[in-house]
Amino acid sequence: MTTIRLRPRMKIAGTIALILGTATPLGWAQQSQPAPEPQTGTSTVDPDGTAHITRVVPVPQTISPEAQKYLATPPSSQPAATLAERRASTDAWRERTAEKARKLYPVKSVEEKTLGGVRTDIITPLTIPEEKRHRVLINVHGGGFVTDAGSLVEGIPIANLTQTTVVSVYYRLAPEHPFPAAVDDTVAVYKELLKTHRPQNMGLFGTSAGAILTAEVAVKLRQLGLPLPAALGIFSGLGDMSLYGDSEAFFTIWGLGGELEPPAKGPPEGPYMGTHDPRDPVLSPLYANLKGFPSTLFVTSTRDLLLSGTTILHRAFLRAGVDARLVVFEALPHGFWNEYDLPESQEALGIMAKFFDEKVGGRARQ
Repeated sequence: MTTIRLRPRMKIAGTIALILGTATPLGWAQQSQPAPEPQTGTSTVDPDGTAHITRVVPVPQTISPEAQKYLATPPSSQPAATLAERRASTDAWRERTAEKARKLYPVKSVEEKTLGGVRTDIITPLTIPEEKRHRVLINVHGGGFVTDAGSLVEGIPIANLTQTTVVSVYYRLAPEHPFPAAVDDTVAVYKELLKTHRPQNMGLFGTSAGAILTAEVAVKLRQLGLPLPAALGIFSGLGDMSLYGDSEAFFTIWGLGGELEPPAKGPPEGPYMGTHDPRDPVLSPLYANLKGFPSTLFVTSTRDLLLSGTTILHRAFLRAGVDARLVVFEALPHGFWNEYDLPESQEALGIMAKFFDEKVGGRARQ
């Protein structure tokens, strides 16, 4: 039996934005390593509630054989890289994964285009039924706000499955361009698309940093008095930059793989947030007025370091009376749906596509 051991001391460095930016994308630079010897689970709790735990966690039988094999392949131990090195490595991973996406989820074309002064990729599916010709989905990629770990990787499968044009936004990155640059760039693209599309024909989605940005942009659109899109997709994100979530003390970007130390007791810090008030309602939508927000799909997994952040924001949407749906997958780590070969990934992408098909529609602008 393959086992994974949670160590007593766990480390998460910097804010969520920094974590996501410094982590290696799923499936990249992994190698087989000997599994640690099983040990009896232990737990001690300090007077302030801090827990020191050791657990033996077998690979669950509740997931597909492919996912079991994936979990049994731990990440390689590598020293921290510079931001430039991380960006170069992420770019290489993204290109490889996007090429795989094109083979598994073929599209007609990917065209670079500037919208509202911002670089985008227009992803056109192989065929677009008449009733979907006036729809558009906007994708804001993951990568911790400091790298691009998504764009075509996230946009191509959704374009294929929904038979809908997807616009992937290449927003400015931190630390060169901290908050609100990414929000401003996405709003600029949205405003440009409003000239040719009705809001009920538009959707906005993203994974990881893109999931965080999706909620932030929706709050900003409301502040600007602009109509909101018909649907949001928040796929492993958070809505509160002022506090760490519980799952961040348990999981790395790979789930149970890798070493951690407890999150700092002070407020999170990082290159994206900069010097802004972490409870700014745009930066942290948990503190915004969410009433009247569009239908929203939240997706996460039980070994996702942003499990807490995703579920906390989902509950805030529910309290505001929003049609907010939450899907939690078993055992898999952060953003696992970019591992296209997993049956669970195919299921997740199918759920996302079905949601947009249900919620995004309406007659063309006359």
